[in-house]
This record gives sequence, C-alpha cells and structure tokens, in this order.
Amino acid sequence: MATMTIAKAINEGLRASLANDPKTLLMGEDIGELGGVYRVTDGLKKDFGALRVVDSPLAESGIIGTAIGLALRGYRPICEIQFDGFVFPGFNQITTQLAKLRTRSDGMLSAPVVIRIPYGGGIGSVEHHSESPEALFAHTAGLRIITPSNAQDAYWMIQQAVTCEDPVIVFEPKRRYWLKGEVDTAAPTADPFSAQVLRRGTDATVVAYGPLVPVALAAAAAAEEDGRSIEVIDLRSISPIDFDTVTESVTRTGRLVVAHEAPTF
Repeated sequence: MATMTIAKAINEGLRASLANDPKTLLMGEDIGELGGVYRVTDGLKKDFGALRVVDSPLAESGIIGTAIGLALRGYRPICEIQFDGFVFPGFNQITTQLAKLRTRSDGMLSAPVVIRIPYGGGIGSVEHHSESPEALFAHTAGLRIITPSNAQDAYWMIQQAVTCEDPVIVFEPKRRYWLKGEVDTAAPTADPFSAQVLRRGTDATVVAYGPLVPVALAAAAAAEEDGRSIEVIDLRSISPIDFDTVTESVTRTGRLVVAHEAPTF
C-alpha cells in the first residue's frame, strides 16, 4: 500500500504497462523530455527510451492515425491528448476509424488503442484547456470510456485499459491530479467498466464520475448534518454504463441526481 496523487498513480500504472509488454508505447506532445504539461509521464522516456515514449508533432490527427496503424501491426499505443479541447483535430480518426474497425472487419481486426485526455474545469484556464467533451464520445459506438476519481482507480484503470482489445478513452480529471489517496499495487480494483457505491444512503442517489465524485461525497457529508441520507455512486465507466448498479440504488432510494460537467445543450 502506498500513498500517491492521481497523477503519480497514472505514471506508475503507465510504467507497469510499459514494463509488462514490450509492444506498449506512449505517444504525445511533450510527453518525453518534459514529462507532459502535468508531468504525468515524467521519467518514463529516461527509463524506457525514445522509441517507447515518443514526443510527437503537434498534430492530434497524426497521433491517432499513427496509433491505429501501430495497433493493426500488433502494438498497444497509448496516446496523450495534451488538453481536452485539443482532441478535435483527431475526432474523425477516433469516431469514424478507430471506433469502427472491429465492426467493419466483422471482428477480424481489433484496435487496442488507449487515448488519455485530461478534462474538466477547475484549473482557471481558457477555452480549449478546460472542456468536458466526454458526451461526444459516449455516443460513438465502438468506444469504451472510463474516468478515475481516485488514485487507486487511476493506477489500475490505466493498466486495464491497455490490456483491453477495444479502443478505450481514459478521461483524467485534471483538477484532481494532485489529490492523494491510498493505492494497493498488489490488488486491482473491480472491472473498470463497473460502477461502485462509495457511500450508502436511503433518501436519494447521487451519481457522479471523475472530478465531481469528491464534490458528491462532500455534499453527502453536508446533507447528513441536515438529517439526509445520500447514497453516492462513482460511475467510473461512461461507456458502457453500469445501469444495474444505478438501478438497484434508485429502486431503494426513489430519487436520482446526476452530477457532471459535460455540456447538455
């Protein structure tokens, strides 16, 4: 058991993935020498070399397109999109190529590509640096989308994404990169595509994911002081959604509140 920030937990998870499989490699802008703008990939180029941790050109479509080709040749590329709002030059490659390869080939081909995207607000940045585009990808068949809210999940979910045969987008809550938590490096968490009940309650169910999970837990604690019992569910997976866990909770509490930052209109 070790105490880590979410950023450090992702770093250690990436390190484990690189060490466990020589076909795994990282690609992204400034991820090598700089270690990424949030230093999430700090030290990985030094330990694994420039052929495994690749500083790419400033071209998201090129990053994703190259990753698709690598995946078809047996590699497991992990792409970093520097900021959430920078992903859109690669949107076509993700939604019309990467997401559709398995169906298009009738299951003969798979594209085990992981795309890491720091997302959400709360860091005081302007447009293209503080966006929440997860809904756009959640409506794309063929993509799996997960988001950790704590260090334990961050450490294991990135590794579980790398071993998945489907393309996985990992949305990383940038405002929580420095949130510390206990990480059991010997025991993985549950299936990354399942939800977890973090707090039991009887009066209402609050469902959140990523950066708003700590907010939901704090709200539940405040509600308890007012005599209200709030159940909090960390969705963890945005696509697929674990509806069974949510339905079971709402059946008991009778009320559902969804907290998220993604735009609705």
